[in-house]
Amino acid sequence: MTQQNAGRVALVTGATSGIGIEIARRLIQDGLRVVVSGRSEERGRRVSDELGERARFVRADLSDSGSAAALVKATLAECGRIDVLVNNAAIDHTNNLLDVSEEEIRTTFETNTFAPMNLLIAAARVMKEQGDGGSIINITSRLASIGVPTMGVYSASKGAMLAFTKAAAIDLAAENIRVNAVAPGMTRTPLYQQWLDSQPDPEGEAERVAAAIPLGRIAESNDIASVVSFLASPENAYLTGISIPVDGGYLAK
Repeated sequence: MTQQNAGRVALVTGATSGIGIEIARRLIQDGLRVVVSGRSEERGRRVSDELGERARFVRADLSDSGSAAALVKATLAECGRIDVLVNNAAIDHTNNLLDVSEEEIRTTFETNTFAPMNLLIAAARVMKEQGDGGSIINITSRLASIGVPTMGVYSASKGAMLAFTKAAAIDLAAENIRVNAVAPGMTRTPLYQQWLDSQPDPEGEAERVAAAIPLGRIAESNDIASVVSFLASPENAYLTGISIPVDGGYLAK
């Protein structure tokens, strides 16, 4: 826990599973109060109980119209301010490109792009009113920068957020609101395990995936959480408009 984080509040979306839980846990360890948000009331209450007294749960389905503003309002009601926003909530999408429907595109972008854009704007308005800046961190993906078969729609939704990160960083710099992105590679989460279990040879597939990564292993959720912690810290107040790949060197190849 650092003294600089005393009294600071973070809002983390998609925080009821996988990477989001570890981000919330790390920010609490850093000394922030954290509002964890997700769609499942049951999972959310369980996670907030696990994380302890510095955590609060607010249910939100960010694909619903008006949900971003409502979530920011609820966060202020719970904790009185917002200093850090982590836009982590997202859905996966895979399909052969020529089989993709209009509805699939719309649904993916509603959650992965439109919702975090709206939430960024709503949170930044609060940070501006508070008058002492803030840190916004968008969780994108290595797929924002590369093409992978069947992942085109997901890649585009994350690529849009990468572009928006850079643009928002310029727009909000005058308010001392920093906007950065973290781009995870393949990460060991329940979603990854579900995908792995669906493969004909899970053990062989895991070895193949790891072998394609220069550091030779799949990321753990705390690998991503530690970089979010770095970007959220006031000690790194001169960093804005950047994207940090947390991919074991995959994009460097």
